[in-house]
Amino acid sequence: MSGLKALFLQQRPMLTRLMTARLGNPADAEDVLQELWLKLESLPEQTLTSPQAYLFRAAANLASDRRLSLARAEARDGLWFDAQPEASEYPDAEHVLLARERLAQVEAAMAAMPERMSTALRMFRIEKRSQKEIAGLLGITVSGVEKLLKRAYRQLLDIEGA
Repeated sequence: MSGLKALFLQQRPMLTRLMTARLGNPADAEDVLQELWLKLESLPEQTLTSPQAYLFRAAANLASDRRLSLARAEARDGLWFDAQPEASEYPDAEHVLLARERLAQVEAAMAAMPERMSTALRMFRIEKRSQKEIAGLLGITVSGVEKLLKRAYRQLLDIEGA
């Protein structure tokens, strides 16, 4: 066993108390000590002028990293929770069913439209294409696209009144 690992085992009770005091949690202190042990496992044999100072500095650095990581995670989680909608903001079952029914009506109305009209409506409202672009793709004038959209809207309004 290397000198640092032996020193670690010898100083483990003191390191545990120190890390618990710094992190405020025995579980986090144990995690830091486990990480320190793994770090010591991977270190090549070396001669240090002050191995105890090295060991305690390495533990302190790992504790600082852990504290920062926990603070970032807490901030991130707090922002995520703040961004979540309140229960009152979710639609109730009745509104969901009405919206689905309305969507089915719109889809049926679009399916009943002439192909060119439903294509123009889909390109304009869903794909967010400009009327000029739609005119070019359909081979008609911008005025023709406006007329198709106007008739499509009228048919959609007719299902609303029904």
